[in-house]
Amino acid sequence: MWARNLLFVAVCTGGTALLLPLLVPQQEGSAKRAIAHPADDVQSSDFQASVAAINRAFRRHWSAQGVEPSVRASDEAIARRMSLALAGTIPSLQELRRFEAQPAEVRLANWLDELLADRRSSDFVAERLARAFVGVQNGPFLIYRRRRFVSWLADELQANRPYDQIVRRLIAEEGLWTDHPATNFITVTVKPDSDEGPNANALAARVSRGFLGVRLDCAECHDHPFRSWKQSDFQSLAAFFGQTRQTFTGIRDRDGEFEVESTESGETRVVAPAVPFAAELLPPAGERRERLANWITHPKNDALARVTVNRAWAILFGRPFVEPVDDIPRDEELPEVSRLLADDFVAHGFDWRRLLAVIASTEAFQLESRHPSADADDATLWRRIETAWAVFPITRLRPEQVVGSVLQSASLKTIDHQSHILVRIARAIGQNEFVERYGDAGEEEFLPQGGTIPQRLLLMNGDLVRDKTKDSLLGNAASQIATLAPDDKTAIDVAYLSCLTRRPTIEESAHFQTRLQETGDANRRERLGDLYWSLINSTEFSWNH
Repeated sequence: MWARNLLFVAVCTGGTALLLPLLVPQQEGSAKRAIAHPADDVQSSDFQASVAAINRAFRRHWSAQGVEPSVRASDEAIARRMSLALAGTIPSLQELRRFEAQPAEVRLANWLDELLADRRSSDFVAERLARAFVGVQNGPFLIYRRRRFVSWLADELQANRPYDQIVRRLIAEEGLWTDHPATNFITVTVKPDSDEGPNANALAARVSRGFLGVRLDCAECHDHPFRSWKQSDFQSLAAFFGQTRQTFTGIRDRDGEFEVESTESGETRVVAPAVPFAAELLPPAGERRERLANWITHPKNDALARVTVNRAWAILFGRPFVEPVDDIPRDEELPEVSRLLADDFVAHGFDWRRLLAVIASTEAFQLESRHPSADADDATLWRRIETAWAVFPITRLRPEQVVGSVLQSASLKTIDHQSHILVRIARAIGQNEFVERYGDAGEEEFLPQGGTIPQRLLLMNGDLVRDKTKDSLLGNAASQIATLAPDDKTAIDVAYLSCLTRRPTIEESAHFQTRLQETGDANRRERLGDLYWSLINSTEFSWNH
């Protein structure tokens, strides 16, 4: 309750008069971009050449599959996708007004650049990556700080640190988990109430899935039943962490060997560190973890680029190009789109931000989720359309995206790192409470997930949505719109933009204008609150499309 009061006070300090200009569209060309980095890179010939190459590959793919791509989505729909994928929330009305006031030929490039430079993006994407690196559990008490790890990772992304440098630090960093947050990648594997130190097998599993794109841990106890991986491959990878110790000065490498016990004889044997493929790229000398880190990030070792591209694709589209996201067959030819993106990623110095920008600028990302053939009674054709990426896939929003969108829809102004500290605190508390009750998908967040009855009931009857749609002139957008909008049509337009990032259809607008006619101030605010509640509880609100 006190968190909601803090948010109320923070909004009070801004005043409603400042919100009035947001209720009417600005003239094109009147927007001023308040971002630190221009979109020159996104509009450069080199960048456009990379995007064009991906588009040509998709055209060849669609032709080979015998499907036609859908039409291009609206600018507002594409902006919503970008915002949900990169910032974890829908755009604010304030952002949409600035977006629509820019020239049509540059607004999406500018919006993408603005998102990639936004701290919200670094925070949200860092959490997505952290799930692959360290999971979602709190880990061992005292020697593991997940929040500190995610914050450090967000700082690295905000600085646009080359991705290979981040990976090298995760694998080879030494020191305390507080002063050297990358070492939390190591300490998270320490079993609680155990003196054994970091778990080499768990680290091998994390490395193989997160940085090699293979589920080598399936060969931990026996040879892989379906792939060519041997148990010895997993054990040899784990051996790189056989000398890693937890000391009073943090994570260090000490003398020792990695030993395994035979399940048949019970005898132990020493396993030497070795890599499962491309052994010629492994440095012959140096500390074991440094050698492994240098091998994984070697430009000629395509494993890191392959899995990173697949995960970046999953973050933007809601599902990976190759499924599952962390198990890409090495004995099969990589799809042309993935190969082109991987090559471009390496050629441009493992630039993570550029990778996201290239994918978001492709024709495939900007397609409609509907297709002219969707009405045809042909399930086989529809599956071919979906698997060929001839439409943008419809995916259910993650809990953080749902709550982030609910909170943002209730504020006409953008909630970001420039917002009042009380607004940010209240948002963080409200988000944590909601996610806990809504349910977290955990590490497997890119698997297809269906909605649940408790989730639907939480949106329909929960405190958060009720508080954000009730009559509160200084606290909720619905009441502000009802009071400040010059007419019913404008009020409905603004409500739709704030919740669904689109304007209502003619039929929708006419229906709700009828409901708003001849209402007094109190009834008008109540009915706008009902409209807000309906939009937030619509299927359209809870899906990325």
